[in-house]
Amino acid sequence: MNVRKKQKAIADIFDNLRRVYQVINEQSKKAKKQTGITGPQLWAIKMIAESAPVQVSELAHKMYLHPATVVGILNRLEEKGLVLRVRTREDRRVVDVNLTPEGKALVARAPEVAQGLLAAGLEVLPTARLMDIASALDELVQILGAQEVPPHLIFSPEVNVPRKLKTVDLQ
Repeated sequence: MNVRKKQKAIADIFDNLRRVYQVINEQSKKAKKQTGITGPQLWAIKMIAESAPVQVSELAHKMYLHPATVVGILNRLEEKGLVLRVRTREDRRVVDVNLTPEGKALVARAPEVAQGLLAAGLEVLPTARLMDIASALDELVQILGAQEVPPHLIFSPEVNVPRKLKTVDLQ
């Protein structure tokens, strides 16, 4: 690759990273302003609305998060009166999550969430393309030396690691 093509490719990578950051930042601010909750909390509520009643493990799977991370999100949503957790009658160890009337009203007026758009777009890609994207992002993480940085949810203090591994908090 000649020098000009390489420089253009690097500039394109920077510009595309800026675009991704801008969209996520703008949508997160819009969600917070319109709903009073964070982007990850809004994404959780939207996922619950699509699947209610839903178990925590299933919600975590749908959000590509660890169950411990989802429990933290649900704790805050429950404190705000937006979700309700109920033990099932069949198996008291199983907890179903539902939206409260306030949660349903919030979903009805809420904007789209960048995380949801990203997940939906990635889910339709062929596996080979997903692997290419994952590999490229892994390489960017390596370049930045960020392999050990806990993955905070986008514009949220939540960290997506199992509870027992939460040893570093970079807030």
